[in-house]
Amino acid sequence: MQRVRYERVRELLKRELGEIIRRQIPIEEGGVISVNDVGLAGDLQAAKVFVSIIGNAEQQKRGAELLQQNTSVIQGLLGQSVVLRYTPHLRFVIDDSIARGDRVLEILADLERRADQP
Repeated sequence: MQRVRYERVRELLKRELGEIIRRQIPIEEGGVISVNDVGLAGDLQAAKVFVSIIGNAEQQKRGAELLQQNTSVIQGLLGQSVVLRYTPHLRFVIDDSIARGDRVLEILADLERRADQP
């Protein structure tokens, strides 16, 4: 039963954080920031938020900076929208797994093209 609650809280935080970030950080400035996953401590008091930032290099850099600068504001808004005994302490981590996955697919496609050539 505890595991079900943990997963529900994790998904709720993921959804709410996505909405809060979308409202707080303008796309023009910080790129498109999406919350890929949330890792929660067992006591639900700390959360590692895995985000990806889509945009040019400057937007990606600025988006990461804005997340760090606005962590306490985002945490406060999360506390208002999600009722938990403790609002988790947030730590943002840039998740580049999507970009890495795309790169692997590009390499595989390139290898396949080379194999087809005589």
